[in-house]
Amino acid sequence: MDGTLVDTEPYWMAAETSLVESFGGTWTHEDALQLVGNGLIDSAIILQNAGVDMEAEAIISLLTDGVQHALRTQGIPFRPGARELLQSLRRVGIPTGLVTMSLRRMALGVVDLMEFEAFDIVVAGDDVTNPKPHPEPYLHAASLLEIDIADAVVIEDSPTGLRAGLAAGAVALGVPHIVSLDHVGAHELWPTLEGRTAADLIDLFDRQASTTGATR
Repeated sequence: MDGTLVDTEPYWMAAETSLVESFGGTWTHEDALQLVGNGLIDSAIILQNAGVDMEAEAIISLLTDGVQHALRTQGIPFRPGARELLQSLRRVGIPTGLVTMSLRRMALGVVDLMEFEAFDIVVAGDDVTNPKPHPEPYLHAASLLEIDIADAVVIEDSPTGLRAGLAAGAVALGVPHIVSLDHVGAHELWPTLEGRTAADLIDLFDRQASTTGATR
């Protein structure tokens, strides 16, 4: 979600900076990059190490509240082409799922602010035991969609997310945003989703299937 579907990373970074500074610490852009794509608890531990004297769950809740407030007051900053690609997928009847390590209330808050029914299912960080890069989030999503994960295309903007998709066995598409995805192992990298449609994803899947000998 964050960085692939919507550009909420600046909201998260602002909330993190405010939190760390409230405890007398400093939080740089480079520090914030450590959290991109991370699981909630892992991110909270990094913030604790930066001087935030709070329980991990309290950190997660406070940051989520801050980002949700920013979304309500400033709107959803969609990544280029993301909304249009989702609409194209819906038009041709391809099932879609949102898999994010944000809290479920955060994910549903974003989905509820969208003007169309974008996803069949949502898997959030508090829905799984093992966060990305573990394959569990994507395997759980596939089971909810009642599909084989090998029939799915995972779209990710972070190395952590891509590794989760690859470990699960999906076709993994990287669309870099804040951090580089070079040498992570994505089946393909696109500089942007702008101008892309369902046909482009089908073509990507078919090319990967022909390479592996699988059938769609």
